[in-house]
Amino acid sequence: MSKSRIITLHQPKRLEIGAGASARVGAWAEGAARVFVLATPHTSGFVEHLGLTGEVSVFDAIPGEPDIPTFEAALAAAREARPDLVVGLGGGSVLDVAKLVAAMWDGSQTLRDVAGPNRVAGRRTRLAQVATTAGTGSEAGIRSLITDPGAGAKIAVESPHLIADLAVLDPELTYSVPPAVTAATGIDAMAHCVEAFTNVNAHPVIDGFARMGIDLVGRYLARAVADGTDTEAREGMMLASFYGGICLGPVNTAAGHALAYPLGTLLHLPHGLANAIIFPHVLAYNEPVATEKTAEIVRALGLAEHAGNKGLLQVAHDFCAGLGVQMSLKAHGATEDQLPRFARDAHGIRRLMDNNPRDMSEGDVLAIYQAAF
Repeated sequence: MSKSRIITLHQPKRLEIGAGASARVGAWAEGAARVFVLATPHTSGFVEHLGLTGEVSVFDAIPGEPDIPTFEAALAAAREARPDLVVGLGGGSVLDVAKLVAAMWDGSQTLRDVAGPNRVAGRRTRLAQVATTAGTGSEAGIRSLITDPGAGAKIAVESPHLIADLAVLDPELTYSVPPAVTAATGIDAMAHCVEAFTNVNAHPVIDGFARMGIDLVGRYLARAVADGTDTEAREGMMLASFYGGICLGPVNTAAGHALAYPLGTLLHLPHGLANAIIFPHVLAYNEPVATEKTAEIVRALGLAEHAGNKGLLQVAHDFCAGLGVQMSLKAHGATEDQLPRFARDAHGIRRLMDNNPRDMSEGDVLAIYQAAF
């Protein structure tokens, strides 16, 4: 334990976990006369599970990779609704937008004003985050990412004012997530834990959350993919995702997520899928400088028993592919001439690349994209 490094843990004020937990939102929200719910067309169907009273407005036009126009439309709808309570009901994209809307609807700050760390002026509106996927862990964290379509990059906002007053992990809301999405988002949750665990800023306290998250993925992800109504597996994966979200606060991700972001902003891949494709490559790349921790990861995921004469890259690739993830960039529409742009953009995301335990040149990044092509 380092005595010289101070870390700060921000966690939701209240956490409800378990099958049917979403029904407790209404009682917690008692007294809120106007509720503004952010959702997708699919997750808006869960609003009735929440037991909300009062005047409830729903904005359900949030895509998989929310951009500036989406955020501005949500903000305008919130200003019309003038809510006492904002509820995010969905996956990471919805929860990210909900954080910003709750903090900004009744103020004058713009997205550009709050971009970066600790620039949000405050928040007066209560915020409940109800997760419907097990991947980003956004319900646990203080960050929000919005895509700038003009720049082809993500705007990152980080502030303790974005932390939820209530976070809800109800596995019943994830039953309908398709197997392929369950796999990709589950690998994303694992990547949060792995990248924080092997990070240059790794900390023993966060290592504990990371270990718990990786262990849960090893035990439950394959089960959740095989049977979407396996409540124990679904709950285990929601906890893994939540632990990954905690890891992002004081430590954050590294090269894996830096390489995944251009696949979302430029190739328009869902965030979880992009991370799943990249995960084996960065895990293997970092192994020489993170040998002991990589060995822990391999054991927790049960990869050692399937290794044989295969190298780590192949074993990790097989793990992801075995869950049903299509691991080829070409199969998802990428072309070879796009790879240098991906590499340039990824290498430029220094807030993440500088966290990686092994230095990665732009050429190294390009080589990984080529290997994943």
